[in-house]
Amino acid sequence: MHHFDYKDGLLHCEAVSLADIAAKVGTPFYCYSKATLQKHLKAFQDAFAGADHIVCYSVKVNSNLSVLDTLFTGGAGADVVSGGELFRALKAGGDPKKIVYSGVGKKEEEIRFALESGILMFNVESPLELLTIDRVAAELGLIAPIAIRVNPDVDPRTHAYISTGLKKNKFGIAIERALVEYRAARDLKNVEIVGVDCHIGSQITEIGPFVDAVQKIKKLVVDLKEEGIDIKYFDIGGGLGIPYDDETPPHPSEYGRAVIDTVGDLGLTIIMEPGRAIAGNAGVLVGRVQYTKDGENKQFIIGDTAMNDLIRPSLYGAHHGIKAVKQSSATRYADLVGPICETGDFMAKDRELPEMEPGDLYAVMSAGGYGFTMSSNYNSRPRPAEVMVDGANYEIVRKRESYEDLIRGEKTV
Repeated sequence: MHHFDYKDGLLHCEAVSLADIAAKVGTPFYCYSKATLQKHLKAFQDAFAGADHIVCYSVKVNSNLSVLDTLFTGGAGADVVSGGELFRALKAGGDPKKIVYSGVGKKEEEIRFALESGILMFNVESPLELLTIDRVAAELGLIAPIAIRVNPDVDPRTHAYISTGLKKNKFGIAIERALVEYRAARDLKNVEIVGVDCHIGSQITEIGPFVDAVQKIKKLVVDLKEEGIDIKYFDIGGGLGIPYDDETPPHPSEYGRAVIDTVGDLGLTIIMEPGRAIAGNAGVLVGRVQYTKDGENKQFIIGDTAMNDLIRPSLYGAHHGIKAVKQSSATRYADLVGPICETGDFMAKDRELPEMEPGDLYAVMSAGGYGFTMSSNYNSRPRPAEVMVDGANYEIVRKRESYEDLIRGEKTV
């Protein structure tokens, strides 16, 4: 699962004590395990070894250049949803021919950047976007490789905010209209149809929704081939969940077997876009207790990690495990809260937590995905440092922001 374990009573990332990092780097900081990233990427590569495939890591999950470099060195491609993510992927050494560009609101300059970079394909989300891609490609004298993102109307049975495959969601083109849009794309001069794409959501903990989705898309692929529309790539999206609490998501091997059993006979290259399942449990957010407080109805542990550092608990009501860096069996029933002036600023609420006093270190587990990438400067708080551990060594891979960083680019008038 990951390489965060207690050794001699202290929580370590691989062979490095989190307490030692905190003494040198300060808190809060994100800590990533290189070995865990490599292990999780290999799990997906092995799961789909029986078929032509590309693992396109979802950059939005964790876009630190060292994280990307680790995965690209291991053979991964990238799924990007903005020009900035494409820029990051290329800067980290990503192969453009293994990059897919998703997202509902691609700007013309982003489309131009992607075309000039020679990406594998665009996942097109709407008819107007398709026309825009065709026009920009014509202006550049290029042919744009595209897949249409098809919305299969499958319930992923996950949080409503991260469900993307239902008719009421903003993503993709309804499966009932997909054939019509593919015919329209076939008539465009500067577009080449190369694939079909679907993505139904995130943090999915059952195989069933994936199978339902790819079965629906498989029928579409067969219909497209009968019309002479050649499809090379079947992008099945991402969304495989991880255990934050008591979830038991399927292993990538089970996921891969189910997908290959369903669509492996089509002879297509399967593209998948895992993100959370690779990076989520490969990182933690380390903080230090500032105060404890006995309220009228509950107890509070006040740390220096806040919703601007990790917004998932406040935004989704998400559960993250909390471990004391110095191992102890003592617990207390309390909220772990931060210093931000919002009642919604918490890491854990109404939970049995490790007994901790001011000065003690703690780790917010499973924070490697949708952690730093969703962070902000709310309350004018500098964003934390990011650290990568590799065996017995570690490096600061993004320095902590300073107060001067907070006002960079601003001026008074």
